[in-house]
Amino acid sequence: MRCSVVLLIGAMAMFAAPVHAQDSADALRQDIRTLRQTLEAMEQRLDALETAEGKTPAPRPALAAVAPTAIAPAATLTQAVGTQVPGTGHAILPPRDSVADPSSAASRPDSAAGPTDPELKGFLAIPNTDTLIRIGGYAKLDAITDARAAGDEDQFVTSSIPVGSSHRDVSNFNLHAKQTRFSFEARRPTTRGNLRFYLENDFFGSSDGYQFRLRHAYGQLGNTYAGYGYATFMDADSLPDTLDFAGPGGAGYLLVAGIHHSFAMGKGNTLTVAAEDPDAQLAGTTDDTVSANRLPDVTVTARMEREWGHLQLGGVARSLGYDGDQRDDRRFGGGAQLSGSATVGEQDLVLFGLLGGKGLSRYTADLTGSGLDAVIGLDGRLHALSLQGGFVGYTHYWSPLWRSNLIYGQLTMARNAALAADAFRQSRYGVFNLIWSPAPSWTMGMELLYGQLEQQDGQRGDTMRLQGSLQYNFIK
Repeated sequence: MRCSVVLLIGAMAMFAAPVHAQDSADALRQDIRTLRQTLEAMEQRLDALETAEGKTPAPRPALAAVAPTAIAPAATLTQAVGTQVPGTGHAILPPRDSVADPSSAASRPDSAAGPTDPELKGFLAIPNTDTLIRIGGYAKLDAITDARAAGDEDQFVTSSIPVGSSHRDVSNFNLHAKQTRFSFEARRPTTRGNLRFYLENDFFGSSDGYQFRLRHAYGQLGNTYAGYGYATFMDADSLPDTLDFAGPGGAGYLLVAGIHHSFAMGKGNTLTVAAEDPDAQLAGTTDDTVSANRLPDVTVTARMEREWGHLQLGGVARSLGYDGDQRDDRRFGGGAQLSGSATVGEQDLVLFGLLGGKGLSRYTADLTGSGLDAVIGLDGRLHALSLQGGFVGYTHYWSPLWRSNLIYGQLTMARNAALAADAFRQSRYGVFNLIWSPAPSWTMGMELLYGQLEQQDGQRGDTMRLQGSLQYNFIK
C-alpha cells in the first residue's frame, strides 16, 4: 500500500507538470530533477508520519527509471505525448494515394492537413523554439517508350505532339529522373494563427538536362498566403493519379506568384480571393509589339469539403493587352472551372474538372506558356481566344497495395482566322495504369498513354506511350 501511495503521488506530480514539445532536452532534464526532489520530500514526510505512529518506514521504490540520462530527445517526446503539429486538425476529405502528390503542397485554410497526408507525419521540433520542421520529397525514375514521336520526351504534353513532321514515325526510348523532388516545410503557432513556410523543387528546369526548377516558395499566416506556388484557380485535390508528370491537358494547372486570403464559411466551406501575376501570353506579336500587363489576375473560388469528397468552383478575371508602334489594344478575359472528387463505394474515387472561358490558355496544363491567351489580328485588334475542356478520372483499389486509374481528358480551342494554320485546335488525352505500393515509401507501376493533337487547319497527329516508374519517398 505504501508503494502504491508513493507511486500515485509521483504520477500526479508528473502529470501536473506540463511537458511541451518545444522544450529543450536540458530543460526537460531539469524538470525531472525537480520531480525527483519533490518525491523525495514527500517520502520523507511519510517516513516521519509513520515513525510518529510507531510504524517502521517502508522501503522507497527505486527512481532509476526517471533518471535524467534516460531522457529522450525533444523530437521523440513530441511524438510520444501526441503534440499536434500546428494546423493539423483532421482532414475532412477522404484519404487518397497519389504518385506525384500535388495535394501535399497545396495551401489550405489555417494550413490544415490534406487527403494525401492527413496526419502530417515526420515533423521535428527545433529546441528552444515553437517551430517544427520536416524534410520531404522523393526519388523517381521513369522509363518511357514512345511508339512514334511525342514531342516532349520527358512528360506527356499532348499539345507538343508533332503533326506532319518527317521524323514523326520514329519510335523513341527515354530514361530520366527529372521528377525527383525535394521539399522543406516549417510550421509554428502564433497569436495571429498558424504559420507555414513551404519550399519545393524538381528538375524540369530544362529539356536537355537536370536544371533545378522552383515549384513552391510561400508563406502562410492563418488564412493569408503570399509567395509562389499553385494558382488559386486550380484544384490540386482533383488532379488524377498518374505516373506521367504532366497529367491531362484539360486540367487547370499553373505555378504563379500571388497573394490570397480564405474566409471560413462554416465547417468545410471556404471562399478565397486572390491577386496574382498576370503575364498575358499573346499570338501574332512582332518586333514592334509587346504584351502589356496593367492589372493583376483576380481569382475567386468557393469550395465545399465533405467526408465523401469536395466541390470547387473558381473564376478568374484577366486584363489582356499589347502595345505597338502604331497601335495598342486591350481586352478583358477570364473563365471558370468546376472541379471535385467523390468516393465510390468504400474505396474507389472519381476525380473531375471542367473549365471554359476566353483568354484562359495560360491556366491549362496543355497550353500554359504557349502564347494562346489572345491573338493580334491583321487589323490590329486583340481577340481573346475561346477555350473549353476538362477531364474525368476513376481510381479503383484492387487491394490495399494495388490500384489502377482510368483517365480521359480533352481541350478544345475555337477556330480563329488570325491564328497560324499549325496552331493548336484540340487535344485528347487517355491513360490507364497499374500501380503497386508494397510499402508506404516504395511505389512502382506501369502506365499506357494515348494522345492526339489537331491543328487549326484540321491536320492531326497522335502517339502512344508506355511508361514504367519506380519511386522512393523520403517520408510517407
